[in-house]
Amino acid sequence: MQILGVLRGARGPGQDMILAQLEGAKPEYTGVVAGMSGSPVYIGNKLLGSLSYRIGQFSKDPIAGITPIEQMLEVRDIPLRAAVGKVTPNAAPAARMDAGRMNFQAMETPLVMSGFRPEAIRLWQKQMAGTGLDMVSAGGVGGTSQSGDAVSARAVASMEPGSAVSAQLIRGDVEIAATCTVTYIDPKQLLACGHPLLQAGPVSLPMTATEVVTTLASPLNAFKIVNTGELVGAFTQDRDSGIRGVLGAQAHMIPVHISVHGESGERKVNFEVLDLPSLTPQALMVAVYNTLLQSNDSSAQTTYHVSGKIDLDGKMTAPLDVWAVESEGSPAPLAAALATGRDFNQIYANDSREGEVRSIQLSVNAIPRRMEVSLESARLVTGDIVHAGDTVVVEATLRPWQQAARNVRIPIRLPARLQAGNVRVLVSDGGTLDRVLNQPTLGAPPESLNAVVSRARREHGATKVYVSLLVPETQANLDGHTLSSLPLSVANALEPMRAAHDATLNGESAVVGGEAEAGGVLSGFQVLNLHIDAGGGFR
Repeated sequence: MQILGVLRGARGPGQDMILAQLEGAKPEYTGVVAGMSGSPVYIGNKLLGSLSYRIGQFSKDPIAGITPIEQMLEVRDIPLRAAVGKVTPNAAPAARMDAGRMNFQAMETPLVMSGFRPEAIRLWQKQMAGTGLDMVSAGGVGGTSQSGDAVSARAVASMEPGSAVSAQLIRGDVEIAATCTVTYIDPKQLLACGHPLLQAGPVSLPMTATEVVTTLASPLNAFKIVNTGELVGAFTQDRDSGIRGVLGAQAHMIPVHISVHGESGERKVNFEVLDLPSLTPQALMVAVYNTLLQSNDSSAQTTYHVSGKIDLDGKMTAPLDVWAVESEGSPAPLAAALATGRDFNQIYANDSREGEVRSIQLSVNAIPRRMEVSLESARLVTGDIVHAGDTVVVEATLRPWQQAARNVRIPIRLPARLQAGNVRVLVSDGGTLDRVLNQPTLGAPPESLNAVVSRARREHGATKVYVSLLVPETQANLDGHTLSSLPLSVANALEPMRAAHDATLNGESAVVGGEAEAGGVLSGFQVLNLHIDAGGGFR
């Protein structure tokens, strides 16, 4: 290696970079290799820093940037207690410094994605684009680093500067692990990479020894092919100048248990996912997507029902209930995974969540047909002139996908308190009804965790048709609860909360009058009109 010079402030104010050219037959052939970031550089017996940056992608000369060891030692000296507590970092793009038409950028951190289908890998890459964690390399699982495994004293003893090391983002029946190289090690901890993974700050990720099988040369992206190995500790810091791992430590992960039920029987998938707000929802979503793809029950016509719960500290449990059918441009497995990730994130990323997520338990039913049902029309069988207390019958025409339409009749009884005048009747799917019952407030603060969980528990089923009266009475939404048909005195008492955006008040209340099974996942709505006559109608 030949030291070319020092680029003052190349990594930021006061953050220099040492420029070097790699020498020897191997680096001249492979160039700068993804996964070698963190490789220690010595002058004599003194540690200079770590190989961390490269220039461009097709440069003929293997020129690399070195992060000075002084900057990495700052990460080592961060107090361990700083890694404790809830953090909500934003995913940072891979460090990049432009220099004319060329640019310096952090060497990619190649990922091993073991047990994942190509479609799931492409979804991960799409979600991770620009973060430095979107490059997936070949590799395998060489150790048994699963939940509850003890740290391997033999593997810890084998770690030294220049050893490959991996951070596990998911471990278990499937695995995602990011690999780089150890720069510095002492009896308690090590430093690696020389650049951030996500610059997330405090983290808790399992740290494993790693075997480099070979290096794949490529003018675009050369990378190491590795096997992840036995547990040696936990990474606790992800900072601008490198990542720090504590030897012998145990990482905190979120256990995920998925059972898939279909015509071919039951299949169970168990893994753990990292606990990091900038990455956990995406990692869970991709793992769920992969689970749905790896089933013999999966086909273009399969409908998925994902149900389950999120166990939280404080003995609170949040439900998950998602239906997904094939739709234009969105295969059912992808739609189910996206909806599961979205609903999980509403709980996980909530500002008022204080404790940890203890576990995620999901049950997936793979139904071998396209259970899509449309609401074609609705009508009042008993006429539209009635009076309070009458029972009226609504007939809805439902059309299952590629099947003949069928009619469903739903009787509802009108409240005796209704005054003479017009009343609207909403015939709808469950999602439309929930939007009517939970109307958003402009400028309202984010919902509390209790409100989100309460609303999730009261959501209406996706496979039913509902008939609701939209009566001219006050409806309020307060901390996730819908209060219908409020007396005027109560509505007036809530007015200060409405002005403070802590509650919504609407002049029309939705009162569910009846429901019926739709025979599939229903979509659509229609509004009918009733006239309440003070002196007529039928009984």
